[in-house]
Amino acid sequence: MENVRYGVIGIGNMGTSHSGWLAGGKIPGATLTAVCDIDEKRRAWAKENLPEVAVFEDYKELLDSKLVDAVIIAVPHYLHPEMAIESLKRNINTMVEKPAGVYASQIREMNAEAEKHPDVKFAMMFNQRTNPLYQKVKEILDAGTIGELRRVTWIITSWWRTQKYYDSSAWRATWAGEGGGVLVNQAPHQLDLLQWLCGMPSLMEAHLKYGSHRDITVEDDVTAYFEYPNGATGTFITCTHDALGTDRLEIHGDNGKIIITDSKCVTVKKMDKPEDVWNHELDFRQMLALVKGQTQQKLYTEETFECPENWDQQHIDVLINFTNAIAKGEELIAPGAEGIKAVEIANAMFLSDWLGHAVTIPVDDELFYEKLQEKVQEEKNRK
Repeated sequence: MENVRYGVIGIGNMGTSHSGWLAGGKIPGATLTAVCDIDEKRRAWAKENLPEVAVFEDYKELLDSKLVDAVIIAVPHYLHPEMAIESLKRNINTMVEKPAGVYASQIREMNAEAEKHPDVKFAMMFNQRTNPLYQKVKEILDAGTIGELRRVTWIITSWWRTQKYYDSSAWRATWAGEGGGVLVNQAPHQLDLLQWLCGMPSLMEAHLKYGSHRDITVEDDVTAYFEYPNGATGTFITCTHDALGTDRLEIHGDNGKIIITDSKCVTVKKMDKPEDVWNHELDFRQMLALVKGQTQQKLYTEETFECPENWDQQHIDVLINFTNAIAKGEELIAPGAEGIKAVEIANAMFLSDWLGHAVTIPVDDELFYEKLQEKVQEEKNRK
């Protein structure tokens, strides 16, 4: 296929960006041929700014139009699996914006449909996977440079959002419209990277605050503790009310540590020997001398590098990869089937807080959905 014809379903914030990149020639071998939105104002915008592009109100009419080879689904979260399933049924290559959905059971249905169409490309818009910094970190981890995982700590409180942001749309920051707050809106980037880099945790205990310093019903402050199958532990802290936010990720192995600050600066500390070897070789005085640099032998060597973040280019690179996967068979950076993993982690955080105790991953899908519906109903009663 020499030219991949794209349709964009949902031309809100991200859909508008995707449309602009496609229409502006930022994606080699791709053309924007159709867009869709239920909002009359957005359709009017498209007709004025994308005069050569077909404009639809009903997404199924777009899918049936024969005008597209691929679609990008950029609508409210609950609709992602539903629309993706309809697209996949028509053998249309499908890219889904994050998150893959709100609850895992609907994503399992989406993944099951994708499995029925092995020749159709199915991908997630996990743009951080194309960030050169995180690609480098993954290379280091996959090479075993810092040894076996022992602890992960991520503080990501730099998602500052004001009340006007939440008031900008009726569906935003609601259980019924968005399916949650920071865990389904901002943090899916980090939750995907967390499992992409370090694997899936097996146990989760989380504490959430709802409408913390904001007039919303969903969570905007999260503190979570989790464990991995090998016994490694982790913490994840995020919120949207910190104007002086922090972005710091530490990945600690038995043979070193990786420290990432502000998603652009990486420090890799590799020990000369695994910690377990030092543990059995050194007495207390020898340990102090080594830590203080009072011996000829070094505890570790250090390397630092920076990769300035380019948010737009990350999204563009995912679309380039998706286009090449369709046209040339290139391997997908973010396969659609992997979208469930970040949602499973978020679902576990929610359910742990709602139940008041730790939960195993994956959680009970039916129980999670039941508790989510209780939140939706509480919100409805409050209004």
